[in-house]
Amino acid sequence: MGLIRLRVRELAAEKGWTMKQVSERSGIPYSTVKNYAQAPSLTTVDYTALQKLARVFDVMIEDVVEVLEE
Repeated sequence: MGLIRLRVRELAAEKGWTMKQVSERSGIPYSTVKNYAQAPSLTTVDYTALQKLARVFDVMIEDVVEVLEE
């Protein structure tokens, strides 16, 4: 199974937002946003959360995800 990392922290920094603001703007629970931002790698991610993050950052899903290992 591959590993990915979500670029939540970097995208939030570009907008000048905190993780709390990302949570509020996206509708994703703060604990989930914080976990996505802090996790060095993930094996699974909720696809609807990816969609919400991409929408709130105004980027494509591919821009939120960094593939670490296929």
